[in-house]
Amino acid sequence: MTSLVLTLVAQREATVLTPSTIALARDIVSGMGEATVLSAGEAVDIPCPATAWDRLPDLREALGTQQVDPILTSVEGRRKMLLVSDMDSTIVANETLDDMARLAGLGDKVAAITARSMNGELDFASSLNERVALLRGLPATLLEQAWADVTLNTGAVALVRTMKAHGARTALVSGGFTYFTARVGALCGFDEHHANTLHLSDDSATLTGTVEQPVLGPDTKLRLLNTLADSLKLPVSAALAIGDGANDLPMLGAAGLGLAFHAKPVVRHSIASQINHSSLRAALFAQGYPASAFVEG
Repeated sequence: MTSLVLTLVAQREATVLTPSTIALARDIVSGMGEATVLSAGEAVDIPCPATAWDRLPDLREALGTQQVDPILTSVEGRRKMLLVSDMDSTIVANETLDDMARLAGLGDKVAAITARSMNGELDFASSLNERVALLRGLPATLLEQAWADVTLNTGAVALVRTMKAHGARTALVSGGFTYFTARVGALCGFDEHHANTLHLSDDSATLTGTVEQPVLGPDTKLRLLNTLADSLKLPVSAALAIGDGANDLPMLGAAGLGLAFHAKPVVRHSIASQINHSSLRAALFAQGYPASAFVEG
């Protein structure tokens, strides 16, 4: 009995999804029926039984170095009505705090702490406070300079606007700073944004090296996911969460579809649904949206 859908998504700038790759995947997961094309050469759906979960590691191994992501979803409730997304290294290509530190000549020191935090080696709140403290007394213009370098990841706008066009609520939830989430949220069309507030001096000229407490970290992200679902009278199974770091793990594990996006090793080890090669377009394909239904910027 069909209960799952295997979505194959190719990194379209690097490769093409071939009939032989589709046939290989169908055989490994005991696919049923013909593949449905979501985007020619880029994405297909293959109906399959519940046992496909057990074969997913084998499929990833068989795909080898092919830049193709296999994502399994349940047939029931496949299109989600709530999106909760991380920002840094997810919606945007940047780590905005690291970018600020780099501009101040502190890049290596701060980036090393960020890497350990995102891989779950350090407590998130403590590591954020430690990193921000290093910026004390530096000019607040670092925020504007870092913003000038921010780049949206491919598919970010389409993900948000397509889900909104089909009735979903969208929230940007970041362990970063509201200075950036407000701007990124507006660019992509998010309904709301949540992040940490970076303190400035009384004349707003310099950074104080502190953030408003308590820090928005992994527990807050999970709480926001649950609160938003409750406010919409939705079960968390109707939510899509997406992120890359250890501070995203609680919300990724709780959501109906948690997607690890080009994630750190600790996240890939814990979250089965992964986008390792392709773009954020895969988050729409995984919900069954064909490319023809995407709402671009």
